[in-house]
Amino acid sequence: MAQIKIYGARAHLTEHRSVLSDCIHQVAQDALGLPEDKRFHRFIPLDPENFIYPADRSGAYTIIEISMFEGRDPATKRSLVQGLIAALSENAGLAPQDIEITVFETPKSHWGIRGKVADALTLNYKVEV
Repeated sequence: MAQIKIYGARAHLTEHRSVLSDCIHQVAQDALGLPEDKRFHRFIPLDPENFIYPADRSGAYTIIEISMFEGRDPATKRSLVQGLIAALSENAGLAPQDIEITVFETPKSHWGIRGKVADALTLNYKVEV
């Protein structure tokens, strides 16, 4: 399971939402083994007065926060982050300087999904990768 929030300037996110979502999901499938139908993306477009960032970032500056179950190997998380940077640079035209990614992991017992605590769910994919 992974819930992904994408923050950025309203104009940029609105114009590039589809390609960003496709890149992010493809990398999540490749690195984490997520199924095709497990796309949970939340785009949070911000107006200039609510999105303050350093002068060395452009109007395409994008912050990605990934919340997921704990249990993945550090190499898997590294692959996820590196894969996102590469895919977003190649396919969405983002400069690496404009991409910031944070991965948050929590135990399954801290998630409520489909009316259950997640540690009681049977998943159709592995988390321990």
